[in-house]
Amino acid sequence: MKQLLTYSMLILLLFSFGNMKAQQDDKLIKKKESPLFTIRGSVRESDTYKPIPKVNIEVNGGAYTMTSIDGAFIIRARKGDELVIRHKDFETVYHTIIDNDRITVEVEPVTQQKSSSPKLKVNIKTFNALVDSIAKYKKLDVSKSLEFAGEALSQSGSQQQNAEAYMILAEVYMHWKQYDLAVTNYRVSLQNQESNEAKLGLAKAYEQNKNYQESIDTYKAINKKQLSPYQLVTLYEGLGDTYFRIKNFEASIQAYKDGLAIANTHVIKPKVIDLNSKIAQAYNNNGRFEQAGQFFSNSLNLAEKGTKKRALEEKETVAEFNNRNRNYSEEIQLRKEIVEDVQDVERDSIIENESALTLQKQNYKIGNAYSLQNDYENAIPYLEKSIKEADVKGDLVVKKDATRKLSDVYVDAGDFKNAQLTFEAYKLVVDELYIQREQELSQADRFRRNIVLQQNRITSLESDRQLNSSLASERSKNQELIIYSLIVGLVLLIITAFFMYKYIKQQRYANNLLALRSLRSQMNPHFIFNALNSVNSFIASNDERTANKYLSDFSYLMRAVLENSEEDFIPLQKEIELLDLYTKLEHFRFQDKFDYDITVDEDVVVSEYQIPPMLLQPYIENAVWHGLRYKTEKGHLQITVAKKSTNEITITVADDGIGRTRSKDLKTENQLKQKSKGMGNIKKRVAILNDMYKDKVDVFIDDYQHAEDAGTKVVVTLKKD
Repeated sequence: MKQLLTYSMLILLLFSFGNMKAQQDDKLIKKKESPLFTIRGSVRESDTYKPIPKVNIEVNGGAYTMTSIDGAFIIRARKGDELVIRHKDFETVYHTIIDNDRITVEVEPVTQQKSSSPKLKVNIKTFNALVDSIAKYKKLDVSKSLEFAGEALSQSGSQQQNAEAYMILAEVYMHWKQYDLAVTNYRVSLQNQESNEAKLGLAKAYEQNKNYQESIDTYKAINKKQLSPYQLVTLYEGLGDTYFRIKNFEASIQAYKDGLAIANTHVIKPKVIDLNSKIAQAYNNNGRFEQAGQFFSNSLNLAEKGTKKRALEEKETVAEFNNRNRNYSEEIQLRKEIVEDVQDVERDSIIENESALTLQKQNYKIGNAYSLQNDYENAIPYLEKSIKEADVKGDLVVKKDATRKLSDVYVDAGDFKNAQLTFEAYKLVVDELYIQREQELSQADRFRRNIVLQQNRITSLESDRQLNSSLASERSKNQELIIYSLIVGLVLLIITAFFMYKYIKQQRYANNLLALRSLRSQMNPHFIFNALNSVNSFIASNDERTANKYLSDFSYLMRAVLENSEEDFIPLQKEIELLDLYTKLEHFRFQDKFDYDITVDEDVVVSEYQIPPMLLQPYIENAVWHGLRYKTEKGHLQITVAKKSTNEITITVADDGIGRTRSKDLKTENQLKQKSKGMGNIKKRVAILNDMYKDKVDVFIDDYQHAEDAGTKVVVTLKKD
């Protein structure tokens, strides 16, 4: 009993598992048989509604693409497929495909930004809704599609939106076989913004419109590196189709094979089937029947693993191949399989009369194949079925062909009575078809006129837009002209100001040179006058030898002073030598009043420095004549050259004389004026030299010590060149 219960439970579990697996298999089959959609969408920031470029869009285990600079993407997927949306700036988003409606993915970015205008978001959504409406009515009502296209263009706020609207409009015309209008709209789309999708569409439209060379040139001009694998396969397939239509079968086969290699690499199964089939057809048309048979065998095997409708379409293609190569038995077998399966397909989708899979066409072709085998007994029932099906479906073309073929079969079978009756029926069908064709031509003409009229409205809308854009561009050009004129004027003003600055600077430099010469010319007579006074005092004291010695040193000093009088700067070493000689001359006269020392520190490289000539002499002269001379006891004059920093030295002239305050009290009014003039000249020289040579010299004067004889200290700071 326990064993029986165990076996029962096991059987129930196996049955349940089998049911679950069957359900999963049914789901997979349904998913495979569902049609491929062209999904359009965009990825935007939720707060600013700004588009996000370079977002990875992938169908789970299938196609792949990236968003463009405007955040848009186009990808092919089936109902139930899952889109995986990845980017470094937001968390991965998963979206299940329900239908072919536009997808707008709003994500929250990592970095928060200031929100954009709500009006922008509304405008974009309105435009997208209109574009989706164009696509929705593409196969249902061309007039509505065109109306929505006009509204979308009126709502468009950018060239990118213009490009999208015109591309969808071109796809509408492609569906309704208005290939010349499709070409026009694809070109307008590309004029607004280039996209690989529009380029591929334009190339296909050129091919369908029989502009074969333009189609080939357009395909070849596309940058293959920018294409997704699916787009690259589409390019090679389209190029192969164009070569096929101009009967360049070798080039067609090569293009198809290039596309097939990519489709196999990226497992794009629908394209693998299509390209195997097209390679076979190209080989067949090129007379290479063995290779054609191999590729047809591949395509047929692959198609049977896909959707049922695609398998039937491939059987139809292979059946046609067998018919051309007189393999009538194989053709009949394939067409009978189509007849058996086509009813299942019709339950899920409508098969139009234009399709090669209709029952009336298949029965007609089976009957035709039997007749070519002279098997009239089997041919007649299938032709009769074809006529009956064609009558029910209103397919007068097949009814005409089947009726005529049946009449011929009766003749070949020797049944002339039925042949006559069937031929009379054939004539009635021809008359009926003639009337229908006239009606169709009239309808097609009205349809074409309506489409052209609506297209003209859209074109006029674009013309108005271009006119407005042209006017705006003209205004923009005028504004640019004004701006450029202002810029040129500003540049000229700057150049003029620059030359004026240079001119003023040169004039100022020249004026400074003149001022320096003037000041030096005032100092030289002053120095000579004081020196001659000293000589005069020696002569007056009848000290002839000392006077001669003094005159000799004085003449040497005067020669050096005059030689340097035209220079702004001389080497410091030469200035020290001249100061030594001058101080020596003053010491001759006032030996009882002071002693002096000139000290240069060892770390001072005097050869590296330049100094204005006769800059220090007036300070030494003042120290002797106005400080040390009035001292009651013998004083001391100290001249020191010391290093202050890497690029600076100080030259200090220090005396322990009576000081500036007491000296001023002892002077007459005339002496005060003379001193003021001499010191004023020095200050002016220093100021001019600093202006010309960027603050090279600095002079600081202070008391030497805190005593009755305060003395004076002059510190000259000198910068290295």
